[in-house]
Amino acid sequence: MSFQVAYHTDAGIKKKTNQDALLLKSAKTPKGRIGLFIVCDGMGGLTQGELASATVIRGMSDWFETELPKIILSGHEQVETEIRQQLAAYVKGLNRKILEYGETASLKLGTTITALLIVNTKYFLLHVGDSRAYQIHKDLLQLTKDQTLVARELERGNITEEQAKVDPRRNVLLQCVGASPGLDPVITDGEVKDGDLFMLCTDGFYHEISEDEIFTRLNPDHLSGEEQMKETVTGLVELVKKRKETDNITVLITKVTAGDAP
Repeated sequence: MSFQVAYHTDAGIKKKTNQDALLLKSAKTPKGRIGLFIVCDGMGGLTQGELASATVIRGMSDWFETELPKIILSGHEQVETEIRQQLAAYVKGLNRKILEYGETASLKLGTTITALLIVNTKYFLLHVGDSRAYQIHKDLLQLTKDQTLVARELERGNITEEQAKVDPRRNVLLQCVGASPGLDPVITDGEVKDGDLFMLCTDGFYHEISEDEIFTRLNPDHLSGEEQMKETVTGLVELVKKRKETDNITVLITKVTAGDAP
């Protein structure tokens, strides 16, 4: 597999700082190219949200470079199980690190994380919070479920979709990295097909744009290279800003193609 990647991140029309963070890493192994793609949406006063999201990004980057190769090259039959276990354990460790810092400094801070790991024809997705992941090819599929109070109320039938869009509690998270010791990251997996496009985004992106618009603009059959991908992603972020989204906005896309990059 090889990856074509593009991203755009913006503080938005209201906030002075951008507390979002992202990661794009790939590496060539004897068993093929692997990639790790992450978006985080930090929360906390002043620069604390930036600190939380940056801490998670640095930690996951270190894991990709130092720990993941050991699993990939181990030859163990249970490689997929080990990947899932290590992903969960590492994020829980980062949760403790941020939580301890917050308690020591008497601060409340935290971050979402949506992390996509692609190994050969398999993807692993780790999710905490309300940033999202989508898989786009012949249609658009949301791979994550928002861990918010409003999403839970909607699922239980207590509010309608229209009410959910304007509910003042829509940013209230059920969990985030750094907020409580009992973190329970959701890890799923699936198959990667030639030509698939994956999109990761923070919640500042998806509130003011429809799934039809996302699919039309990010249909991988219509994206021929990274330059066009970058222009498209930037255009979508600008569209969301024109619609008066006030949050930080981050979008990361990766198109997967068969064969390894040179």
